[in-house]
Amino acid sequence: MSLRRHISGGIALLASAALLTGCASAASTEGTGDPADAPKITFLYSPYADYAPFFIAEEKGYFEDAGIDVELISKSGSSGETYQQVSTGSIVAGGATWGAGLFNATKAGASISVIASVSRIPDEGKNPAPLMVSEQSGITDPKQLKGAKIGIPGDGGFGIYSVYRALDSVGLTLDDVELVNLTPGDIPPALANGSVDASWTIEPISSAIADKKIGHEILDVGYHSGVELGALAFNSEYVDKYPEAVTAFTAAYLRAVQELEAGGWDDPADQAIIAEYTDLPVETLQSIGLTVQDPEGAIDWEDVARQEQFFRDRNTLEFEGDSGIQDIFRADILKQAVAQAGEATAE
Repeated sequence: MSLRRHISGGIALLASAALLTGCASAASTEGTGDPADAPKITFLYSPYADYAPFFIAEEKGYFEDAGIDVELISKSGSSGETYQQVSTGSIVAGGATWGAGLFNATKAGASISVIASVSRIPDEGKNPAPLMVSEQSGITDPKQLKGAKIGIPGDGGFGIYSVYRALDSVGLTLDDVELVNLTPGDIPPALANGSVDASWTIEPISSAIADKKIGHEILDVGYHSGVELGALAFNSEYVDKYPEAVTAFTAAYLRAVQELEAGGWDDPADQAIIAEYTDLPVETLQSIGLTVQDPEGAIDWEDVARQEQFFRDRNTLEFEGDSGIQDIFRADILKQAVAQAGEATAE
């Protein structure tokens, strides 16, 4: 299967409007039980290595082997964009971080089903989303972050939760610092000109910051090791009507996860695919910090609960009590997908 460029950025938003009509008409008929008869699965992703298994599954034909039609669509917006488009049916599925947006949507009864984990922070090694301090700040000890200006990508997502974990690990709180909203693209210049003392970052931006000696990491990965980062979410109406297709999609994804875990990250063919989708040289992919995927898509629900409590304490949740996030988890589909992925790998 040849590599192709995929719908991205603003084009994806235009395309999603057209897809809405198709999804609405497709949802009017019940599934036959054959994944091949289900409407196309449009999947919204970010062009980062976190989504490598989906790139592999598409380009090596694992989705095709599973009998499903899949279109990967790159996004330029936030996780909130993903949940909104998935819940309305303009996109069938997507990957996005756990955060206030998902918890609020869940409580509001949005048409979203959580199927599997997409990525988490590794327990050790290079940090894929480090807190970095500006070389101009003079900060050499994380406890010196008290009173510092720290960049975050907003108040409702993983970035601020990660910064909270970093500060908490050295006895500080978010109230001890001044938070400044920064988009990923704004982080390097803000660190370079000293307008912030530190910032949450993400690969490959963090490695570029270090290479250019704009900033450096102040802590190892331990402060947020094992934290759940991303979830695979599907439109609930699609799941209810075409569970076999969702199972097949998830199984193909897990097949690619298992391939990467078994050495695929060092395979030139897999590297070329990931490089194409992320617009990164293979040499860069080999040097940056990477998130990890569970080979069975398992979700650490205790960690998810901690994240929900954090956003509750931040007053970014729009409801009282629990969100009921586990109630929208389709454990039955994940269990079947794990079995199918094992069968496909054994062939």
